[in-house]
Amino acid sequence: MPSTGSDHCRGVSSQVSNESHTSVVADVAAFGDLHLVDDVSAADWIVASVRNFEYDVGSLLPVTFDLYARVLHPASRGSSGDTVDVAWSEVAAANGRIAHAAMEWLAITGDWKFEQQAVQPGVWDQPPSTGSLPPRTAASLAGVLTRFTATPSECWFGVWEGYGDAPFQPGTVPLIAMPQRKMALLRGPLHAVGTTFSRMRWPESPSLWWPDDRSWCVATDIDLMSTYIGGSAGCIETLLGDQRLEAYPVTVDQTVHWRSDTINPTPEPPPPPAAVTPHRSWRRLQPGRPSITSRGPRPAPPGDSPAR
Repeated sequence: MPSTGSDHCRGVSSQVSNESHTSVVADVAAFGDLHLVDDVSAADWIVASVRNFEYDVGSLLPVTFDLYARVLHPASRGSSGDTVDVAWSEVAAANGRIAHAAMEWLAITGDWKFEQQAVQPGVWDQPPSTGSLPPRTAASLAGVLTRFTATPSECWFGVWEGYGDAPFQPGTVPLIAMPQRKMALLRGPLHAVGTTFSRMRWPESPSLWWPDDRSWCVATDIDLMSTYIGGSAGCIETLLGDQRLEAYPVTVDQTVHWRSDTINPTPEPPPPPAAVTPHRSWRRLQPGRPSITSRGPRPAPPGDSPAR
């Protein structure tokens, strides 16, 4: 494995304290400000609390928090280098749909073609990122959460093992035993949440992150266009009031699959393709399967992939 973190993960420059009760994996340097560790017991409390992949918020986060919130990944409008974020509420209004806490991208756009490939000229040009928290949104979220932890310099970051260019070799590090979502564990400061684990064009943010004092926890599932947060009442209420985030209150029982929108009509999926290239598997749900699902190696980046 390469030993230089700057070529593989891009994070905010800062020094991380060497004091930790968990050791860094031998021969592995920092990835930006994050260090891969060889003891994943810091995540045991999460594994013990989450549900067994029941397609709801409690399958992603511990069920022990006071309140929960959903942060929607924004779409974007404009060309590369000159883009603006587009809220889901704006997209819903443009399509005559209703914005609400359980809305789904398919339901507010009204067509499966808008999931990854197509655009709505004048409304949005790029869909929300799937499985990765956009850097600007991550920074805004971290800016709120840092006020609600006593350990912002000591945080934990779970990275899904299935990333095609993950910062570790399969089978070489211990993994967090999250249901159907095993993850490697890294440690570092909260401001390093913007680190991405990709050497290609795919954005790959941490899948799970929390401070050492366990005051809150954040989950970005690999198949979802939303990020979920559990925390104290004060933390979640402050997050919901931050104008930089499109956030809604949710319960721990809120479902998280593509049929979760019970207000806007959800389009029926198109017939499955006649053949799928064997070495590729799609990021999102295969049509007709109303649940989040694990996936294999990454497909080619958007634009290089054939239409579904």
